[in-house]
Amino acid sequence: MFTGLIEELGEVVDWRLDGDAGRLTVRGALVTSDAAHGDSISVNGVCLTVIAQGDDGVFTADVMGQTIAMSTIGALTPGSTVNLERAAEVGDRLGGHIVQGHIDGTTRVIDRREHGEWRVLRFSLDAAHAPLVVDKGSIAVDGVSLTVSAAGDDWFEVSLIPETLAATTLGGKEVGDWANLETDILARHVARLVRLGAVPTATGPDGRSDS
Repeated sequence: MFTGLIEELGEVVDWRLDGDAGRLTVRGALVTSDAAHGDSISVNGVCLTVIAQGDDGVFTADVMGQTIAMSTIGALTPGSTVNLERAAEVGDRLGGHIVQGHIDGTTRVIDRREHGEWRVLRFSLDAAHAPLVVDKGSIAVDGVSLTVSAAGDDWFEVSLIPETLAATTLGGKEVGDWANLETDILARHVARLVRLGAVPTATGPDGRSDS
């Protein structure tokens, strides 16, 4: 689990495809400072498992085909800048929101507006994800925990402060660029319950519903 607060900007060192899977190597001095085999690190919002790490601040992770198909990971190249975050520890402050690192899909920048030192980005939103995104709700874009500042039927907007623009890859996003999208896990659970008509009720010892 992550919080969506990016710890550092990393650099892709190597990215090798092998059939429908791949192996990604990234340099990030902070996130590798205490990394161990099997640890989770979020790369542009995608939860990856460390399979090797070096003394020069790099770590390597395997990426399965489904992840490549659903995210922007496959478009990375050596030299690409990526958002990095280590998994949250029990007892950490939850400064962002609960981010799983399980991408719902991708989204595209469709508008960019400057407002002094801050910026508004509008992203596309497909029909499957639109019901999960609400004004003032939480959303993760490329692993960054953000608050939705406006939402329509097929788009949503986020307002980015100077710190977010400087500390994450979102500062370099232009119209037409793609990003990874993760909707709020609570919204996904509620949507499934509604869709299935399955609202759980408590039952007593005799098996009767308490509702």
